[in-house]
Amino acid sequence: MSIESELLPQALEDAFALPATFYTNPQIAARERDCVFARHWQLVAHVDQVREAGDHAIAEVAGVPLLIVRGDDGELRALHNVCRHRAGPLATCEGRGAKALRCKYHGWTYRLDGQLRSAPEMEGACGFDASAIRLPQARVAQWQNLVFAALESPPAITDVLAGIDARIGAHPLASYVFDRRTRYEIGCNWKAYVDNYLEGYHVPHIHPALNRMLDYRSYTTTLAPWHSLQFSPLESADALYGNGDALYYFIWPNIMLNILPGRLQTNRVVPLAPDRCRVDFDYFYPAGRNDAAHRTQDEAFSDEVQREDIAICELVQHRLASGSYTAGRLNPRRESGVWHFHEMYRAALRADA
Repeated sequence: MSIESELLPQALEDAFALPATFYTNPQIAARERDCVFARHWQLVAHVDQVREAGDHAIAEVAGVPLLIVRGDDGELRALHNVCRHRAGPLATCEGRGAKALRCKYHGWTYRLDGQLRSAPEMEGACGFDASAIRLPQARVAQWQNLVFAALESPPAITDVLAGIDARIGAHPLASYVFDRRTRYEIGCNWKAYVDNYLEGYHVPHIHPALNRMLDYRSYTTTLAPWHSLQFSPLESADALYGNGDALYYFIWPNIMLNILPGRLQTNRVVPLAPDRCRVDFDYFYPAGRNDAAHRTQDEAFSDEVQREDIAICELVQHRLASGSYTAGRLNPRRESGVWHFHEMYRAALRADA
């Protein structure tokens, strides 16, 4: 069966998982860069990183280095972090209060809005006009103090996130402050990691501690055009999260919001190779809450769950590449989130074709 025929829509009740080639084929990975990651929103920063003029953070979207910077005019921009001279970097780390953006290679200097201001010793270059040179810009959007960027024409961010504000009304995410970032490199395709995130079907078998905390019988998944929500009531000791709701949001194509009482964790899944990805975990807590012991416990529990997920995802990737696997049927009750993700993925690749 051809790759294109595998991209036809499927009904949930009849759905099969994606074939193994979509998790192993380098040509598929190259195609995804343009039709998935360049055309949709990516989580790139938090407002605390870029609150004042000259504050900046670095990111990368679909292979393009970006510089997220607050201008003198108060505008937030996502400039290409690629000097127009010979592709040097304007910044290699985040910073505060920069007055201009100076290339680390040859010193070409740009204003905070991306306009070239000066280029050392270029007087002898015939017809050289600094005023005609400007850094390209990606699109940028902000929600709940999270900053998103996209290279091409993405769906409106309000459409992508529609309904989330109403559902999380009791969680004041915009007032939470950044605490730390943890990164994991994983030996699996980025979609294998997303697939695993999108279903609680494996929780009783892979996550014993998490399974005790969640009510598996009440675990539900709801779908929206550009995101999905996995929900479970919490049965957690007061020392960890207490009682309340566990909300696990997936936002197409590779963003997760893990919302528990008193904690927001964002995940971004970054493809590194057909069989390798990186997941950036950022932790946020209510402003003014100085409870180091709770944060340490939260990080330890999250790391335990993550290590369990890494182990199974790497085992799955090995078997996807073995030549043995043919696409299996999805469980309509427990894997609707996986089906939803696969349908969005198929649609993105069909549009590219």
